[in-house]
Amino acid sequence: MNDIVLTEMRYGISVRKVIISRKGGYAMGIMNAPMMLAASSGDDVDFMVHGLIPLKFFGHKVWITTTHVTTLIVMVFIIVLALIARHAVLHGDEKPSGLQNFVEMVVEMLDNLVKGNMGRHWRPFVNYIGTIMVFIFFSNTSGLFGLRPPTADYGTTLALALITFVLIQYSAFKTSKLHVFTDLFKPIPILFPINLIGEFATPLSMSLRLFGNIMAGTIMMALWYGLLPWLAQLGVPAFLHMYFDLFSGAIQTFVFAMLTMTFITDKREA
Repeated sequence: MNDIVLTEMRYGISVRKVIISRKGGYAMGIMNAPMMLAASSGDDVDFMVHGLIPLKFFGHKVWITTTHVTTLIVMVFIIVLALIARHAVLHGDEKPSGLQNFVEMVVEMLDNLVKGNMGRHWRPFVNYIGTIMVFIFFSNTSGLFGLRPPTADYGTTLALALITFVLIQYSAFKTSKLHVFTDLFKPIPILFPINLIGEFATPLSMSLRLFGNIMAGTIMMALWYGLLPWLAQLGVPAFLHMYFDLFSGAIQTFVFAMLTMTFITDKREA
């Protein structure tokens, strides 16, 4: 008779293993020491996506998760900001000041960024680049307000990368027509599988880069709050939030936008 192995799962990761022998005794083995530390000294450590509201959809149970809620909050916040900015621009003075001046400065910076990276074909893409930059930035920095960033969920980053991938391929097809497909067989036809994998690697790499960086920051902050005593949390988390949420979030927003512009430009000029 074989021994029975029971694995305790916490936060989606195996924490410890209990082995029950056929003689009735048991032995406990520690698995994954860092996560065991988290589980033993801080039950409040939690960085996973949770289901909040179950729904029936064609006979299957689907969940409204924390990602859906935080995404909705971010979208509502962006819409409110957009309405305020629109009102400031439409009802502003001839000499811009205050909020109107700030909005016009941001729009001008965005135009210069896209134009400088995409050249003469920049104008049709400026709205999309601006939209994803605003959404990703506020999603990344939502941890400052106690929310779980939507971009810490791979479903969100993969969706953003797939939308960008479709735009890249559409732009290439609009410019090169059927050469989009024939170029996959260059320089020799035998390289077609490698070229095809390279095309689909684009959304995969973009989504994993954004997800990995934001998820790492989410885990670090969860461990800091869950493991350390309250005295160690005075003041220090503010600096960590500045790095993981604000600085890293801004950098990843810029990287995603730059990769989008680079891939589109390369396809149009190929």
